[in-house]
Amino acid sequence: MNLDDIQKLIKLLDESSLDELKIEEGEFKLTLKRSKETAAVGQSFHHVTAPPSYYPSTHAMAAPQMQPAQPQPTAEQTAPTGGSAAQADTNSQAAKYKEIRSPMVGTFYRAPSPESSPYIQVGDSINPGKVLCIIEAMKLMNEIESDIQGKIVKILVENGQPVEYDQVLFLVEPA
Repeated sequence: MNLDDIQKLIKLLDESSLDELKIEEGEFKLTLKRSKETAAVGQSFHHVTAPPSYYPSTHAMAAPQMQPAQPQPTAEQTAPTGGSAAQADTNSQAAKYKEIRSPMVGTFYRAPSPESSPYIQVGDSINPGKVLCIIEAMKLMNEIESDIQGKIVKILVENGQPVEYDQVLFLVEPA
């Protein structure tokens, strides 16, 4: 399933009376929900659940066609011999955090509206299902939810900044 297919499904959901649509193909899972609260305001939000958007930084990701990932060399395998202690410390820190990545191309927003407080801050604890941000794609607001439990260590994207598919948005220290 590609981005065009997902966009067609979103359009079909908008034009139908359905409130929710779930699709599962192997490990790929997609859930589209119509939010009843925001429908009254006139702005539609769609919840999009994609395959896990967090990956340890030392592992390769699967391609969008859901092909098996190929292992990449670890930092120890590629580091030159005689590396400094600072390099080893950086590698160990990168390995201990999980990355939450953007499941789509769009504009990143930390809050539901400009006047609202952000969904999360650095240091906040998160659980699966907690809304982390919104990504606007084709005038649709897509709530991005956490699929892991942990603590937000770093927010890597500024509010209103364009994001690419698979761009790292957050670093999380797993619980």
